[in-house]
Amino acid sequence: MSGSPLLELDGVSASYGPYRALFDVSLSLGSGAALAVIGANGAGKSTLARVISGLVPVSAGTVRFADTDITGLRTFEIARMGLTHVSEGRSVFGSLTVEENLVLPFRRALGRKGVPGALERAYATFPRLGERRAQSAMTLSGGEQRMLALARALAVEQRLLVVDELSFGLAPALVDEVYGVLAGVPASGTSLLIIEQHVDRALQIADSVVVLSKGTVAYDGTVEGVGPHLEELVLGRSGD
Repeated sequence: MSGSPLLELDGVSASYGPYRALFDVSLSLGSGAALAVIGANGAGKSTLARVISGLVPVSAGTVRFADTDITGLRTFEIARMGLTHVSEGRSVFGSLTVEENLVLPFRRALGRKGVPGALERAYATFPRLGERRAQSAMTLSGGEQRMLALARALAVEQRLLVVDELSFGLAPALVDEVYGVLAGVPASGTSLLIIEQHVDRALQIADSVVVLSKGTVAYDGTVEGVGPHLEELVLGRSGD
């Protein structure tokens, strides 16, 4: 990879009050690349996503995005630079319709003239959202709400998309549909950071992988290289 990484964490630590969640984490992600962040429950994966998007403050180290030090910036300032975090959970406005959930962020990002094209892209990506455009978002299934949250991000050009546990609680068919869409994201030029409990899903579309264990980096390298050590690194089981 030539040039500077799009995203770079250098010696990052983070805490929730007295509880330390990340310890001296360093990693990098290039433009148009996909990085999987995996690990056991409580390893610090979701905290890492929140640190990158500015939801959790950094207590030590630096976070750089697009050659800019974003350590300490507020979440909306980071988002304006082209970094979108699709967080764990459904993250939709239940009282609004599907289309209203899409129009609000599209209008803010693209202006009124950009809304029709963004809606067309969103419905082409997830046709079932088009079929339900007039429904209240609270009436959608959990998987459809997850699609709606992802559609809001994908229909607007991003430099980096951070997705956190998108498959959690979804039926296998919906997981296939969501990950089929995610697999095409790097080809569009958008970098992708995938945090996923279903390791096989993340590794299928990743170029590289970081394994977190108790808030520290236990592995940082190729997908092929991590394969023989997955049980030991993620589950703490020795191969002996």
